[in-house]
Amino acid sequence: MPDTTHAAAGSRPLEGLRVIDASQMLAGPICGMRLGDLGAEVIKLESPDIGEWTRTHPFANASVGGESTALLGLNRNKQSLTLNLKEQRGLELLYELIADCDVFIQNFRVGTAERLGIGYAKLAELNQRLVYCQISGYGEDGPYRDRPGQDLLLQGVSGSMWSVGSKHDTPLPGALWAVDAMTGYQAAIGILSALRERDTSGEGQKVSVDMWSVAMDCQAQEFTTYLNAGIQPQRSEESFAHAWCNPPYSSYKTKDSYILLSQMPIDVLGDAVDDDRLRAITSWEDAELRRDEIHRILDEILPARTTDEWLEVLLERKLWAGPIYTYADVASDPHVVARGMISTIAHPTAGELRMPSVPIRFSRSVADIRLPPPLLGEHTTRLLEGAGISSVEIEELRARGVV
Repeated sequence: MPDTTHAAAGSRPLEGLRVIDASQMLAGPICGMRLGDLGAEVIKLESPDIGEWTRTHPFANASVGGESTALLGLNRNKQSLTLNLKEQRGLELLYELIADCDVFIQNFRVGTAERLGIGYAKLAELNQRLVYCQISGYGEDGPYRDRPGQDLLLQGVSGSMWSVGSKHDTPLPGALWAVDAMTGYQAAIGILSALRERDTSGEGQKVSVDMWSVAMDCQAQEFTTYLNAGIQPQRSEESFAHAWCNPPYSSYKTKDSYILLSQMPIDVLGDAVDDDRLRAITSWEDAELRRDEIHRILDEILPARTTDEWLEVLLERKLWAGPIYTYADVASDPHVVARGMISTIAHPTAGELRMPSVPIRFSRSVADIRLPPPLLGEHTTRLLEGAGISSVEIEELRARGVV
């Protein structure tokens, strides 16, 4: 069951807010999920036939109880409502729901929402207090506005891929969907800011967040360096985790696995690994100039001991070092277990569904997993009945493929 250890501490911060999440894939759904984690009622709007994209495109073809794991991972604390917006009655039903809604989220390609009749101008006519969030790859104007936005592509245009690896590597993307995830979080910040402003003005507004701007914002240090000092990241002979971070910022082979070494005084590292060559490097500037040499020395030394043995030596000296985990390592780590960083919730077909816990904690309020990811259209009848639609009409709409 969900982690309810803090349930008695207070109310959920966003209780009373109603959100319609018409987004797909990652950036939009993670935004809607986080609002749901914080207590908002989140209605996931989907097409009646196959639902959103991740229902039929799972990671590694993996499913649990017939449900895509990609879909399950991003849609807890939501209810699924199916409406065919290409049918006039389906559009009318959405309009009726919008009148009693606080937030609307979509990440269609620029112009698609307007063609469907759910653009900001139309929905704002129906509800002047509505906060409307549009998430896009490249923004709503400019020469690239019509390009498809996807995490890997935005990593490419963000400049970040040139900061990783050695000069002999092809540009290296990260496996973490960082641009998508950070865009979702920035969208949530924008929505909450607009809701706060609404408390004063009484009116909603449009919030626009694009992935390219977010990817650049996440590299504020790097771009400030380039734009003002004119310095481009230059990869070294050896592979580093970032071209601008002082050595030994990389991963290294040990006797049994790998270890990560972050930035640290090289002479102190030399004492830890008992190497006079490293002990002699005492300045930040000298370390930067000799980064490849430092990497090669460590490549010689570190395979002599296991990762755990090196961690004991390095952490005792308060040096920044850590292991490289697989997902299995993460799930069984005693710190993860002790802090309840993985929760379990009952799902109607998947059974006991395990997933990462909500990462936000409060001193008084509660953020938790209350609802499992929904089955396609699971809540359509209840939501429409709550909007005043009769059960007879709902069955007729279902027969026509409107819901």
